[in-house]
Amino acid sequence: MMDGGLARIKKWVVLYPVYINSKKTVAEGRRIGVLKACENPTCGEIADCCSHLKIPFAIEIDKAYPRDFMQIGRVRVLLKREDGSFFNPAITSRKQLMLHVAELVPKHPGRTKKQESASASAAGSGTSKSGKGGKKKR
Repeated sequence: MMDGGLARIKKWVVLYPVYINSKKTVAEGRRIGVLKACENPTCGEIADCCSHLKIPFAIEIDKAYPRDFMQIGRVRVLLKREDGSFFNPAITSRKQLMLHVAELVPKHPGRTKKQESASASAAGSGTSKSGKGGKKKR
């Protein structure tokens, strides 16, 4: 019975975090536009997004991205039911899945706190820099 489950999961779509990472180039494995991608997504965040989209998924921690074996972990996602209908009618392709997940990851509850503090410190340093620049020019 276990072999049947493994054989079935092999047909699921594979989603590596690199595919939607805005910090990576296309040559490094990014598959969607930089503006639509998100910063350093994790397998856990991608999995949470899949559950939010009501799509079955499985995290494979023992797998690494072939082009960069330091990127460990990937998420397997099942887009279609056995009868051929989609679990989420809004997501009918691998590309749509990547775009939806990349849109949801920045809104992830574990991530919002980190980004607020980062953007606040960046905004504070940004204003002081521009202020200094203005004085120097005069």
